[in-house]
Amino acid sequence: MQIDLFSDIVCPWCRIGKRHLELALAEWAGEPVTVRYRSFFLDPTIPPEGNDFRAHLTAKGGGRVALEQFFATPRERGAAVGLPFNFEAIDKAPNTMLAHRLAYLAPEARRGELLDALYAAYFEHGRDIGDAAVLVEVAAACGLDGATIATALAGDEGTDDVLADVAFAQQAGISGVPFFIFNDKYAFSGAQPPAMIQRVLEQVVSQT
Repeated sequence: MQIDLFSDIVCPWCRIGKRHLELALAEWAGEPVTVRYRSFFLDPTIPPEGNDFRAHLTAKGGGRVALEQFFATPRERGAAVGLPFNFEAIDKAPNTMLAHRLAYLAPEARRGELLDALYAAYFEHGRDIGDAAVLVEVAAACGLDGATIATALAGDEGTDDVLADVAFAQQAGISGVPFFIFNDKYAFSGAQPPAMIQRVLEQVVSQT
């Protein structure tokens, strides 16, 4: 079975959804599952240098919801599955093109681990994951060759992969993430609980 997971690295629910999927798969005793991580831009209008984090979120919410209220639910849901969210440490809402490209520069078997490191860098330590130097450090800490990554990010390697994902998402009508597609046929959105994901796995198997 193949699962395509569309997400953006600045999306707290994507981090939680990824963990929920992993918890579901840890209990899965059925056929082998391959997860393919796909790129999505929550806000493609963010400039390469990024925006001020709190001003950006306030503008997107139209000022209708207090930011602490906005942070409370993902903080609570994340804590329930061992994922801390330190929103106070974040200064910048980054453009995530470089981070998505970095994910494609990693060997496919290491991509999930690298995404976890990127989520942690951003949501726990407030690092600017739109900055190439930060991304090289994160990649090197994951065991990738920093010099090779720096050279690749300075060029355009991985860009076509990211843009292909974004184009597919647009054509498929995907407007929010996380978004899961099973065997190119069944899909759902949102950070659904592990038990619900297990039911979907069983349903996919029963209908193939």
